[in-house]
Amino acid sequence: MSRDDLTGVQKAAMLLIALGPEKSATIFKQLKEDEIETLTLEIANTRSVSAKMKEDVLNEFYEVCLAQQYIAEGGITYAKDLLEKALGSEKAVNVINKLTASLQVRPFEFVRKTDASQLLNFIQDEHPQTIALILAYLPSGQAANIVASLPPEKQADVAKRIAVMDRTSPDVIKEVERVLERKLSSLVNQDYTIIGGVDAIVDILNTVDRGTEKHIMENLEIDEPELADEIRRKMFVFEDIMSLDDRAIQRVLRDVDNNDLATALKGANEEVQSVIFRNMSKRLVAMIQEDMEFMGPVRLKDVEEAQQKIVNIIRKLEDSAEIVISRGGGDEIIV
Repeated sequence: MSRDDLTGVQKAAMLLIALGPEKSATIFKQLKEDEIETLTLEIANTRSVSAKMKEDVLNEFYEVCLAQQYIAEGGITYAKDLLEKALGSEKAVNVINKLTASLQVRPFEFVRKTDASQLLNFIQDEHPQTIALILAYLPSGQAANIVASLPPEKQADVAKRIAVMDRTSPDVIKEVERVLERKLSSLVNQDYTIIGGVDAIVDILNTVDRGTEKHIMENLEIDEPELADEIRRKMFVFEDIMSLDDRAIQRVLRDVDNNDLATALKGANEEVQSVIFRNMSKRLVAMIQEDMEFMGPVRLKDVEEAQQKIVNIIRKLEDSAEIVISRGGGDEIIV
């Protein structure tokens, strides 16, 4: 897949992944709520980005930004002249055309460069009306190849539905496009090196302000509950307790069961143990250490469950504004 095969949303998601969580969090603050939700889903579903694709998307972003700056300064002609000097004549024309092209895009434009056999795999089990709608907007040659490959019992039905098709609601077309585009975006056909996906969006959500994070997660819980659960489990891991200040750690420890704490620390590194122990009384430290020693080997599952209980307490205390998890974006504490 080349850069030209990607949708705008896919390119934007790759750009945010490439820029990293802090810069992406800053960009999120400038976007509308529906744009944030769309990009969040796309980043989560972008499992990997090749090094070349990353470079291509960054270059395109730079070129478009440059063109927009020149257009703002002196108009299209001025921008074209400067871009020709900076990028060459052919590339300058391409960039200008992208910025000045009509916003009216033919439905299912992204499908036109998809291999017919791949497209068939994704639509052959759809309702005949949906197949007919998609094929009606494709070039006749591409549509013919797909019709010929459909099961015989569907061929006539789809052909009839195309023939009698008159007008289709823009909302219906947009929804079918959205579903199909998402299915096609899952195609993986090359060696990838830079990982996106859930970890990428977790990094961003851990960096944005709490209000933006809560809004995104509340919407994901409605639209994509399984994805929301996966993201939430990764957002604040037990080792991140080291990012809390001493006062917050002490507040957390007041709500933690001592047995859970001993089990959780059994699987923690020395640095985490040290941070927690320095916020406890010497008597309690000695008691917890004694519990850890006498409990013997502990199953990893039990350690993870105990650590997750503590993480849940931390998130609950943050929700009630009793502690603050530093995320950037205005969460710095002023004493």
